[in-house]
Amino acid sequence: MVGPVLALLLLLVVPRPAAGDGIMLIQAGAFWMGRDDGARDESPLHRVYVRDFWIERHKVTNAEFAAFLNARGITSADGQRRYDADDADARIHLVPSAEQHAGWVTDRGYERHPVVEVSWFGARDFCAWQGRRLPTEAEWEKAARGDDRRRHPWGDAPPTAIRAVFGRAYNATEPTDARPAGASPYDVHDLLGNLREWTSTVLKPYPYRLDPGREQFAGAGSVVVRGASHDDAADTLSVTTRRSYDRRGAAAGHHHLGFRCATSEDLGGR
Repeated sequence: MVGPVLALLLLLVVPRPAAGDGIMLIQAGAFWMGRDDGARDESPLHRVYVRDFWIERHKVTNAEFAAFLNARGITSADGQRRYDADDADARIHLVPSAEQHAGWVTDRGYERHPVVEVSWFGARDFCAWQGRRLPTEAEWEKAARGDDRRRHPWGDAPPTAIRAVFGRAYNATEPTDARPAGASPYDVHDLLGNLREWTSTVLKPYPYRLDPGREQFAGAGSVVVRGASHDDAADTLSVTTRRSYDRRGAAAGHHHLGFRCATSEDLGGR
């Protein structure tokens, strides 16, 4: 049995996730990024220091993005299309004004599913609308991996259906909060599976450094995509996997790609 003094010491020493309105604090510190036994662009395994930041526990949902479209519209101030509403995979549609519920409406039953068909510019603008931003790829990996060298957010055990949404049919997403068993050490959910995720980072070789031109992506070069999708195979699920889209791809939505927001602002105990 743990005595009261030891229990108090454990509370003081062991880091605990801090949350405010569904967004989790990732405390400053170094972590292991990349790997030496994977794809070439994932090496070398190296230490990276990340400052305090907050990241949303769940991916942005269709209902949340529909509210954004109703508030800000489908085209950004710099003329970029935020959402591929015309794609057959889209789960948000514009209802004509002659009908009772005019505006952007989510397909029934998909309100809590992560939003698909959002361009990088749409993800950027949604996060700004929330007073936040997209995470860097280093922030994403630290939120998924913690401070050890684990391959998955939940550890080194292989993916299972209770931990992640993978190996599914095309466009077969699940609600964003359906797999708590797959949470990372910081209690961030759904980081592997369901949908891959946009970041703010320009694709460059490792080691990861905050050198000029790596942050922030603004439409030039290729932007890094992290995570895994519902239709990815089990052996592709890894917190170190790096994918990317060039300017043309970043300007379009995709059926296997969503996002979540982050911030460096101190949210305190909200």
